[in-house]
Amino acid sequence: MWASGDYPKLAAELVSPLGPVLVQACGIGPGDRVLDVAAGTGNAAIPAAQTGASVIASDLCPELLEHGRALAAERGVELEWREANAHQLPFGDDEFDVVMSCIGVMFAPFHQQAADELIRVCKPGGRLGVLSWTPEGHIGRLFATMKPYVPAPPPGAQPPPLWGQEDHVRGLLGDRVGDVVTDRRTLTVDHFADGAAFRDYFKSVYGPTIAAYRNIEGNEDRVAALDADIARIGDDFLQGGSSMEWEYLLVTARKN
Repeated sequence: MWASGDYPKLAAELVSPLGPVLVQACGIGPGDRVLDVAAGTGNAAIPAAQTGASVIASDLCPELLEHGRALAAERGVELEWREANAHQLPFGDDEFDVVMSCIGVMFAPFHQQAADELIRVCKPGGRLGVLSWTPEGHIGRLFATMKPYVPAPPPGAQPPPLWGQEDHVRGLLGDRVGDVVTDRRTLTVDHFADGAAFRDYFKSVYGPTIAAYRNIEGNEDRVAALDADIARIGDDFLQGGSSMEWEYLLVTARKN
């Protein structure tokens, strides 16, 4: 799904400011050994490596890793790229000073399993940082809107935007961490003139939206309904203005 469309375009044009936000919140610097889980094209991993940290960027999608590798080379940044499933990370216990994920691990369907892996590979006293879209934000609204148009998820899977709820994340991490800090913030996006432009962009570049349309391909009424629903989200967030505020939750913690 994530190899369809052009997620690297979305990452570069819309969400690139989020990586440095997470890197700063995690206090990453020289000497740190860092793992970025569900790193995509390196939105957070590359800025982390630029601090002088030793960074591994891991992701399930090799196409995104390949793009990230090329991007890092263009910027003269050295880090390691590893194909890995967030549900079963190929790393040892207590291996990293910092384990982070920027709008990435939230899309691993089995939340507790993914959270357990984040904690497992982090050293005692090490830092955890996760940045996720909220249910009330644009991605939360988009996923809720697309839900009737996509096949049912596997048993036990949970919606990605739950990672944007403070209580949910605290429950996933439990008493294995301390110094938990949660902060709701927004990303200003001024890329879209209206809801239709928002819809057409996501239809062309964003894997989950592309998958939803493929599921109803050939059903003109369903396609028209989804077109209208997604455009309405864009118009709601623009509210007659020229920019959107996309809400996210930033969570940091320290492993006990």
